[in-house]
Amino acid sequence: MSIRGFGIYIHWPYCLSKCPYCDFFSRIGKNVDQEKIINDYLDELRFYHNLTSGRTVTSIFFGGGTPSLIKPSLISKVIDTVAALWPTAPDIEISLEANPNTDTPTLFPDLKKASINRLSLGVQALNDADLKFLGRTHTLSQALKSIDNVLNTFENHSMDLIYARPGQKLPAWQDELKQTASFGFKHLSLYQLTIEEGTFFAKKGIRPLDDEPAVEMYNLTVDYLRQCGYPRYEVSNFAPPAGQCRHNLLYWQGDDYLGIGPAAHGRISIPEHFYATTHRCQLTPLTSQERAEELLFMGLRLDNGIDKPLFEQNCGLNFDNFINRTAAAEFEKMGLLINSGQNLRLTAAGFPVMNKIIEELL
Repeated sequence: MSIRGFGIYIHWPYCLSKCPYCDFFSRIGKNVDQEKIINDYLDELRFYHNLTSGRTVTSIFFGGGTPSLIKPSLISKVIDTVAALWPTAPDIEISLEANPNTDTPTLFPDLKKASINRLSLGVQALNDADLKFLGRTHTLSQALKSIDNVLNTFENHSMDLIYARPGQKLPAWQDELKQTASFGFKHLSLYQLTIEEGTFFAKKGIRPLDDEPAVEMYNLTVDYLRQCGYPRYEVSNFAPPAGQCRHNLLYWQGDDYLGIGPAAHGRISIPEHFYATTHRCQLTPLTSQERAEELLFMGLRLDNGIDKPLFEQNCGLNFDNFINRTAAAEFEKMGLLINSGQNLRLTAAGFPVMNKIIEELL
């Protein structure tokens, strides 16, 4: 099992409104009892401390939902409780997701005072028409103001965009990429719009962009951002090594993390056992096979792919014996995979068909 990193994910499920493409667990809640909810979260942290005491926390991530709706004083309370329960790394990364329209005049400085040191801003589009289509409640003007405030307040920061919107054209997306790269964020997360079952978009029959133009946009994104100093390190995430999100790397590399809050999940290793955790404080043992499947699915998302010795260390199975070697050899011949003694990774041509490759390898 890996002992390189140990993170804590705090899920705040409440939003001011539900985005029509969102299939994450979230609730509309404007007047919730934040203090009571946070105190419940602290009880969860204390429970997991008994199982993981002595581990060093390397990252904390507040996600959602819209965690920028949490009072900064309560965010600070969570961080202080983590620091009281576990040793923390001197360079601990503490991230929080925010929307442009939750920016009050002092929000970002207050978050920094609460010990947030990495701010992820959910912009999603750089024109008002697409912001409205995506159900975002902020305007482009609000987004640009928040971008400026984030860049001036935090040294570590990230920005999210959604591409492959219905009817979107390649030149328009290239213009957005050019503008995005010019801002100077340390990290960019760019997600292809998918229409998930049960979402408002699905119920309304909204169709995503066709595969061919979507792949063209993805390839343009990878090539253009690499030229701008944002190499892809995960299928949807772009940053030089110093800007990579260390918390999210825990997921993709198979490290341990706690999930706190409704719908949050975690993965923790206790000598000779590995557990999936769910709210509230439920532990489910994972078999070596189940763990291996997760490691394959998550690890191939990375540009560096899967480290085979680490894979075996994390699940106890030999990687080459676990995968469908016939399928792997065929994908290698097709130029979609690179398979060495130490590593398995996708080629540039393999990333757009990643899900199909994983399905066949399993």
